[in-house]
Amino acid sequence: MPSFLQRARFYAKFLFANTVLGGCAIYGFLCSVVLAIAGKSHLSQYSTARVYYYTFSTLLGIRIRLVNGEALEKLPAVIVGNHQSILDILILGRIFPPGCSVTSKKSLSYVPFLGWFMTLSGAFFIDRKNGEAAKKILNDGLENLKKNKRAIFLFAEGKRSYATEPTLLPLKKGAFHMATQAQIPVVPLVASNYSNIYDFDNCVFESGEIVVKVLDPVSTEGLTKDDVNSLTERVQGQMLETVMELGYAKSDVDEPVAEDNATTVAPETTATEDEGVETEDTVLPNTEAGERSSLLSKTP
Repeated sequence: MPSFLQRARFYAKFLFANTVLGGCAIYGFLCSVVLAIAGKSHLSQYSTARVYYYTFSTLLGIRIRLVNGEALEKLPAVIVGNHQSILDILILGRIFPPGCSVTSKKSLSYVPFLGWFMTLSGAFFIDRKNGEAAKKILNDGLENLKKNKRAIFLFAEGKRSYATEPTLLPLKKGAFHMATQAQIPVVPLVASNYSNIYDFDNCVFESGEIVVKVLDPVSTEGLTKDDVNSLTERVQGQMLETVMELGYAKSDVDEPVAEDNATTVAPETTATEDEGVETEDTVLPNTEAGERSSLLSKTP
């Protein structure tokens, strides 16, 4: 159980991190207004992401080392990544290519500053209760990003894993349906397990280095919906292998991870079945009523 001093230190950094996030949300809104007027609204998310990363990294000491980042320049693409916790927003701040966008629940569009910024920057808002409308939004978005050689990012696991060891949940198929339909590549990326740097349950919030490895693009040329299962399983295997290869992030606190944790049992890699349109692949925290108000809290 965390000591009183550890908890006090954690919540102090926690509060400061939220302050940084809130400030960047306001910046994002103002930036998106200016860029929209200039006809460059597609750069809003990229600009805000970079400002957030460099501000957060400088003030809190969490660094992202990007491996094979040039693969993110091969657009258009559907970019998929593993999802550990809300700290993944920092990773997006480091890797987001210009013109990249995200999907999110429609309810977030009504959140002051955050929702305004997302609306102006071209995020895809999905109404879970209206599957047909959601599909139309995604289809229109796919045509746009393909035409303009841009990208969309999704967390393919569909939810946060809160993993304390290198592992990967079964991937959802939504991202792969999108890529196959648009006939554009899938670009997988994997972050090392950073539970030794950030772990809400155990009050861990340390400085350190997280490695993010971008894998080579996986072509969908000539594939159909009948190939989605095999495509999903192929990418699942590649990402899981990379998760195991990367292991743990490097914490600046000298607390080596036990060797017993270095080798983990690979979870079942069978792709999960999806019903309708997937909307869990959002890069933003769940802000429905009844949940914790802090953007860095673990949601139930």
